[in-house]
Amino acid sequence: MPKWNMNEHDPLDDFDSREITLDDVAKVVYVSGTGPAVIVMTEMPGISPHVARFSRWVRDAGFTVYMPSLFGRDGVVPSVDEGKATFQRACVSAEFRAFANKGSSPVTQWLRSLGRLAHEECGGPGVGAIGMCFTGNFALTMMLEPSVLAPVLCQPTLPLDDPAGLEIAPDELAAVRQRLDKDNLTVMAYRFEGDKFCKAQRFAAYSEALGERFIGRVLPDSAANRDSLAPFFEHLVASPHSVVAAHLIDEAGQPTIVARDEILSFFAARLIL
Repeated sequence: MPKWNMNEHDPLDDFDSREITLDDVAKVVYVSGTGPAVIVMTEMPGISPHVARFSRWVRDAGFTVYMPSLFGRDGVVPSVDEGKATFQRACVSAEFRAFANKGSSPVTQWLRSLGRLAHEECGGPGVGAIGMCFTGNFALTMMLEPSVLAPVLCQPTLPLDDPAGLEIAPDELAAVRQRLDKDNLTVMAYRFEGDKFCKAQRFAAYSEALGERFIGRVLPDSAANRDSLAPFFEHLVASPHSVVAAHLIDEAGQPTIVARDEILSFFAARLIL
């Protein structure tokens, strides 16, 4: 895949921009590739060049990427003010439950429907799903859709006001745990050790809830990219946070590249016959 300047807007012109209506709600979804489907859910504050780069890696590994536009302007490198405004809008949006004791975000219902559609369109044994940051936990809730076989949680950030919160209703969490056991599935999860938004308490809560079905990876802070960060991450995210996007170091042998390759292998093991 050709190198792209991560500080320049990405036209996303190698993706097919589709408006997909599910459950009477229309959203733009960027689709590219062939093979089994993987849903890539963007981190805050939107589909950045870093998120698009990760989607291209997934595509080039032999999958059809479905990248829904959930917030922000697609392909842009937002200013601090724009990124902050996007974050604030998402926090009060009816689609997201950003705070504790609110249960699962309503948008996860739409995402489950997207997973079902993607499976119908692409075939194979099922689909993969990866959430990042604000969407980090969504891949777990998507396990309520039977076609989702390979969930990945990157730096799951919600709820914002409870470091040990899981942003999923108790009955849904119980159903997910039952399915993981019944179908012999696992959940992969990633965070940086010093992440101020996804702390150790959250991974401990996942481990308690899901047992051996939860596989958490904790990367050292020294593994995070600190150079030429987009303004939103440089000024508003005051710790290593974005494992496979903004804070990834794109060099062979780097822990973030090892994490990326493990995720791609996880998708392949579950989705490619």
